[in-house]
Amino acid sequence: MPELPDVQVYLEALDRKIVGQRLDRIVVASPFVLRSYDPPLAAAFGRTVAGTRRIGKRIVLDLGETLFIVIHLMIAGRLHWRGAAEKRKPPGVLATFEFPNGKLYFTEAGTRKRASLTLVRGEDALRALDPGGVEPLLSSFEEFDAALRRENHTVKRSLTDPHLFSGIGNAYSDEILHAAQLSPLKLTRSLSDEEARRLWKATRTTLASWTDILRRETGEGFPGKVTAFREGMAVHGRFGKPCPVCQAPVQRIVYAENECNYCARCQTGGVILADRALSRLLHKTFPRALDEG
Repeated sequence: MPELPDVQVYLEALDRKIVGQRLDRIVVASPFVLRSYDPPLAAAFGRTVAGTRRIGKRIVLDLGETLFIVIHLMIAGRLHWRGAAEKRKPPGVLATFEFPNGKLYFTEAGTRKRASLTLVRGEDALRALDPGGVEPLLSSFEEFDAALRRENHTVKRSLTDPHLFSGIGNAYSDEILHAAQLSPLKLTRSLSDEEARRLWKATRTTLASWTDILRRETGEGFPGKVTAFREGMAVHGRFGKPCPVCQAPVQRIVYAENECNYCARCQTGGVILADRALSRLLHKTFPRALDEG
């Protein structure tokens, strides 16, 4: 799922391509993508895009007079830009936004149809779509800490809860926790003040640095490869590969549709965290520490 750095770079590219442009029409290819009926989609036709903004992991197109298009990419949704002279279109198109200078394609890979397009009128209606998490790059330590300790969850779960923190998902939470040298399963209310402050700094540094990396990759173009698995990440998607800090093999915990990646030496004092499926399979032979593997 595109997270804060990815969405931010999308917004900057959209600013270059469509802000100040007239939205001639939106062609919906999949009936599942449109999640609103009032105002009707046709209300957006002919309007000029006044600006963009981010709400959590959602992309907002401001059409003026408090009319907004909200795009939620979910896991497999992506945006693609094609200039007016380009004829090729990407696979899996859900909707096409037609502008005088080109087309913005909203796509989704796979068959689950989770991505959504919503048209809303009014700031109150827009705020209703906001889960309410604090902005990690803008919050003070005190604001961050209050959100962190609001519920007694694992640090991993709290970082990825959109009601607590805006825009952080599975990938960048792994990177943040590695940078902070914290176990993903440590409970938030058990964090010392020093650990919480370390996490706050790691969150800001990780998100800001990856936004800069993606911004440099994109340049003046449009993001072409938005993925949760990137070259240069320390632990996310690197199971079994060496940690860039200590060279120990990266470990993982598999749960639901996601996995959590971490370095046992850097983050858990050498302890390998129990993976339910694997520990049940191996039972007594499941290694509890790096030197047992």
